[in-house]
Amino acid sequence: MSGLRRPTRRYSYVDSGPAIYVDSFAAIRREANLAGLPADAEKLAVRMIHGSGQVDLADDLVVHPRLVGAARGALETGAPILCDATMVATGVTRARLPKDNRVLCLLGDPRVPELSRRWGTTRTAAAVSLWEPYLDGAVVAIGNAPTALFHLLEMLHDGAPRPAAVVGCPVGFIGAAESKQALVDFADGTGLPYVTVRGRRGGSAMTSSALNALAQEKE
Repeated sequence: MSGLRRPTRRYSYVDSGPAIYVDSFAAIRREANLAGLPADAEKLAVRMIHGSGQVDLADDLVVHPRLVGAARGALETGAPILCDATMVATGVTRARLPKDNRVLCLLGDPRVPELSRRWGTTRTAAAVSLWEPYLDGAVVAIGNAPTALFHLLEMLHDGAPRPAAVVGCPVGFIGAAESKQALVDFADGTGLPYVTVRGRRGGSAMTSSALNALAQEKE
């Protein structure tokens, strides 16, 4: 580290990590309308807004009333987290996990390319089929591919094991809004706890932020 020096300070900005953290969450609570959310989902919403930088995200959040309790309860019993994308898995803060839970993304499994070719679908969707041995009681997190969310719902329609909760926030212009509406329709008909955000918005950062909020109550 010898020879390193801080550059000349030329701008006025907050550079204390803890202060940035506290001030950011305070700003979100001042600016976002969280009134329509379940009472125990406030910290979930705040973290998801923090992960996206958009306070109006609260207007598009749809949170099942049992989502927080179901997801946190599952994690506290050691349930795995199943992620559609490596970026979602990487964004999970392992220190927040209550039981050193497994965080799995099977996109790199060697079976995926062949399944994708055979079924004529994306590799992300094909990888979801490999979740089946882990799916019962798991916490599912889809933050990238709408095809993965559609594929999961089709598996559940066909009788696949049911997860404890779904964080369904794929992002994009083709199929994202539709896949999330399909999640809402399926979950509202079956009682599956979920959180999603209507429209095209979503992504890995928003989804891993939701997982970090669900992992424990402490902000």
